[in-house]
Amino acid sequence: MDRILTQERSGIELWAKAIEYTSNPTQEQISRNLLEVSRYLRQNDAVPDSIAAVIEEAEADRASQTFVTQEIVISEDRFQVPRIIVDEQGEIIAESHVDEPLNQELIDRFAAMHDPIEITLGNQQYSQRQYVYYGESPTVRYLRYFPYIQFSLLALLLGIGVVSYRTITKSEQSNLWVGMTKEAAHQLGTPLSSLYGWVELLREEKKDDPFTQRICNELDNDISRLRGVAERFNKIGSEPELKLQKLAPILREVLDYMEQRLPQLKKNVDVYRKLDENIQAKVNPDLFQWAMENLVKNAMDAINSKAAKSQVSIILGRFGDEVYIDVKDTGVGIEKKYQNEVFKPGYSTKKRGWGLGLSLTKRIIEDYHRGKLEIHESELGSGTTMRVTLSTDMQNRQVQRSR
Repeated sequence: MDRILTQERSGIELWAKAIEYTSNPTQEQISRNLLEVSRYLRQNDAVPDSIAAVIEEAEADRASQTFVTQEIVISEDRFQVPRIIVDEQGEIIAESHVDEPLNQELIDRFAAMHDPIEITLGNQQYSQRQYVYYGESPTVRYLRYFPYIQFSLLALLLGIGVVSYRTITKSEQSNLWVGMTKEAAHQLGTPLSSLYGWVELLREEKKDDPFTQRICNELDNDISRLRGVAERFNKIGSEPELKLQKLAPILREVLDYMEQRLPQLKKNVDVYRKLDENIQAKVNPDLFQWAMENLVKNAMDAINSKAAKSQVSIILGRFGDEVYIDVKDTGVGIEKKYQNEVFKPGYSTKKRGWGLGLSLTKRIIEDYHRGKLEIHESELGSGTTMRVTLSTDMQNRQVQRSR
């Protein structure tokens, strides 16, 4: 870079000296003498020796002047450095290769880059000083910004590498979880079938005992539920089939099941529900029910068991073209610094658990149902509201209009 700047200044100095040389009055007198000699030659055949000497000297000076003039043109074309010539009063006289507005600000900027080059015009009796201010050529400007361009390209490549690595890692982790869930579903299948057989055998052996029959019925319900859980695990990683259906019955079934667990949790919790019976959306019943069970269970777990009065609320409503489901609790709340962490695998505030519930729920809602799961609001000591948002189907809106 320094070598290029030195070469450019040498070129500008040569250009300035050339202008100074060609503007010298002596050179102008030589040109006039040469013109007189040419006229004399056209009028006379014989040339005196004195005149021949003048012609020889004039021809030499004319050749040197022509060379300097050509060098001026070459220097301008070769360097293409923006330059401005000003007089002693600071008035702009000429410019070359300048593509910006000519003003004092531009002169000051050029002066900050390089010291001006002085040109002296005239002779000893009368002389005038002019100054050449110049900036940077396109080559220098390009080289000056080239390191930044290189750094930007390097940063871009590093960014692509990091994103690719994270994507590959995330894909590997996802495939691992999918494999584990499918294996779990497969492993559950055999004992469930065995349990179902033993229950049928017990029912047949004690068909006259009402108490045993009632136990068998409850066992049937639990086995059916375990089959449903196994089926949910088996659907992870596969493209689920979404069907347009009413959401209220699914949510009601979830709440009825979870309310039965409250005595076991030893919690005094009121379950409030506000469900719009007409709202429909495209969902996979098994996976969607699983996701809502996780949210309701988390809401119940967030409530302190010693609290005298607590509540879990489920609200199903519509906002514009979207369906929303709010799961609200009056529990301990979530600190703001942890609100972005709760959906990450492994995060849990419980002494037991793997911290996969909300992570899996988010995947079911967002990846499989193209919806959104977020912490709508949370306050320490007051509770948390989780919001599930689903886009309504055009067919759903047509059903609503028909009613």
